[in-house]
Amino acid sequence: MTPIAIVTGASSGIGAATARRLATEGFHVVVAARRVDRLDELAKGITEAGGIATAVPCDVTSDESVAALATAVAELGEPVTLLVNNAGGARGLDPVGSARVEDWQWMYDVNVLGTLRVTQALLPALEASGAGTVVVLSSTAGLIVYEGGGGYAAAKHAQTALAETLRLELCGHPIRVVEIDPGMVKTDEFGLTRFGGDEARAEAVYEGVAEPLVAEDVADCIAWTATRPHHVNVDRLVVRPLAQAAQHKVHRVK
Repeated sequence: MTPIAIVTGASSGIGAATARRLATEGFHVVVAARRVDRLDELAKGITEAGGIATAVPCDVTSDESVAALATAVAELGEPVTLLVNNAGGARGLDPVGSARVEDWQWMYDVNVLGTLRVTQALLPALEASGAGTVVVLSSTAGLIVYEGGGGYAAAKHAQTALAETLRLELCGHPIRVVEIDPGMVKTDEFGLTRFGGDEARAEAVYEGVAEPLVAEDVADCIAWTATRPHHVNVDRLVVRPLAQAAQHKVHRVK
């Protein structure tokens, strides 16, 4: 039977790249996100390339939607061996003193509670497979803070705490917990979401950076951790572009 990998936030960016990569690794990829048209297009492309994919609409902020995802996966009748909690994002780059509470709430709901909802819903199936892996896509913002990033860093720190706690709680169970922490990744939508569609502000983040990471780089890391022998658990993988030595240290070409 073909093992199932579920990827949330699969309609664009890292999620879409991860789904394509996992299909080449032999997984039946369940792509989950809110935008049905994009999911259908992604699943079609994977199938046409010789892979197996199923599109399932899912809003990770909704208990009912996540439950429907778990039901749809169960109906496929194949072992669930991989869950990639990729859905997430940032809103705003405002100081704590003037940040919008609703932005912080959205970031916490999508990044943290979304990961919690989906993980809880799929844990029984992952355990039943006898060889499950949960990947949590956090961020270097989950390891260190930076000015203007309070809300995003708080959410990603919480997501990191969730992953670390889950690993402790699942010790003795046949489920690995992997945390991936990317630094500067240039995708089509992350910056636009953060800055409310302001293309100039989104592009300015990468100005002068010759080679930021791209979605496929992170997908490669996810696939590598997920395809190690099951007794090998990569607890945390931090990945940055060469130009970024730390959150505050980026080489930019003038």
